[in-house]
Amino acid sequence: MTIIYPSPIFGPVHSRRLGVSLGINLLPGDGKCCSFDCIYCECGFNRDFVPHEKMPTREEVMRALQHQLRKMKEEGPQPDVLTFAGNGEPTLHPQFAEIIDDTLALRDRYFPNAKVSVLTNATQILRQPVFDALCKVDNNICKLDTVSPDYIRFIDRPNGNYDVEAIIAKLKEFGQRCVIQTIFMSGEHKGVSADNTGDAFVQPWLQKVKEIQPREVMIYTIDRETPAHGLKKATHEVLDQIGQQVRELGIQCSVAY
Repeated sequence: MTIIYPSPIFGPVHSRRLGVSLGINLLPGDGKCCSFDCIYCECGFNRDFVPHEKMPTREEVMRALQHQLRKMKEEGPQPDVLTFAGNGEPTLHPQFAEIIDDTLALRDRYFPNAKVSVLTNATQILRQPVFDALCKVDNNICKLDTVSPDYIRFIDRPNGNYDVEAIIAKLKEFGQRCVIQTIFMSGEHKGVSADNTGDAFVQPWLQKVKEIQPREVMIYTIDRETPAHGLKKATHEVLDQIGQQVRELGIQCSVAY
């Protein structure tokens, strides 16, 4: 079942990786807006969910977030994290950097122990305002599904130019300020293997993870229905094996099944 999230606030929801998460969706609430068109995206294919509404303004986000945080302060639950996610890529919002500053200020006022997280495909980190804003949050969680350009074109399907080596070079500048997130899967799409769990994919990816030296790596697999129907979950054993190889690099790794 395809999921389209309300905007600008949704939840709280329980996240496999982050705990009690209050969602912040900077994209329209009636469709999808993303610089990738991943075949595994729970929000469906971009072409099938073209939005008609506009992105919420900075002021609309701030008012809605403040209202929800006040309500949670009075009624619960206490959030573990305020998470920028939703119907696509949050860093596409033209006032992303300013909204991050607003969110950090509201977090400090209402729930100072909560973390602020951004789930991003990292396509916009070459833009300095986006990079600087991501340096401010607690959990800057950047996608790196593979280092193979062919696999990226097949699975992540970027809109426009996407240079994975340029993205990796910029990820290195984050250092300990970023977390790498990678999805592993098996199965096929249009008769072609979508499996990125073998050494041909994992070993080059591990080498780049070693070079980036993130604070943590989050690996996971498919959890909900995907728009491409031939995909399959990676097994627990495979994910655990990859996770152990990350830890052997001296980098913390969490695994979500």
